[in-house]
Amino acid sequence: MSESTHWVLTKIIGGHAISVNFDTILTMWLAMGILLIGAIMIVKNASVIPTKLQFIGESIINYFSSITAGSMGEKESKKHNPLILTLFMFILTANLVGQIPFKIVHLAHGELASPNNDINMTAAMAIVVAIYCMYYGVKVNGGKYFFKGWSMGELIITIIDTLELFVRPFSLALRLFANILAGEIMIATFVGMVACFLPLPFMLFELFVALIQALVFALLSSTYITMAVQEEG
Repeated sequence: MSESTHWVLTKIIGGHAISVNFDTILTMWLAMGILLIGAIMIVKNASVIPTKLQFIGESIINYFSSITAGSMGEKESKKHNPLILTLFMFILTANLVGQIPFKIVHLAHGELASPNNDINMTAAMAIVVAIYCMYYGVKVNGGKYFFKGWSMGELIITIIDTLELFVRPFSLALRLFANILAGEIMIATFVGMVACFLPLPFMLFELFVALIQALVFALLSSTYITMAVQEEG
């Protein structure tokens, strides 16, 4: 079975065949379960003198809070930090879940893969970011968020901004999906060649890529939100 083959589950609903990548659904729930358990552990043992786990959690929150506060102001950043932090933690966990050697689990159809190995998953997150930006853009600027004015220059800017509404989520989704898929294919290829030692450096490198891709997605989302909530002059 190809390393990029998904475990496709097809059901007939209302006379129509509905297919889903069941492997990425399972690993998505696994990633969410890990995050939920981790959050419960941090909150349950929270104290004035932080534990190691609490210190890591607070460091991540403070890092993103300082970045968003610097770009959109502290008051505005508090509204959007939950979404940005959720995106970062989920994408990072989902990427790391993909590094678990699921090859030892033999399935009759397809193989288990990282949730972000599925373009449907990355597209869903990108669409959420796009809708979120449009909502707050209209909330802050009204119709000016979409339509700048009647002059030729303003109409051109309006057309470009409208195109960006579609380009941004597409680039977010494709960048994350392509990087994770390429990494899994590369590791699977080297595992097939020399299973013992050759894949190890690339697996360690993919851990770094998992962090970078989560950070890039979250920071770009933060940038798009900042651009949306800026008041038009």
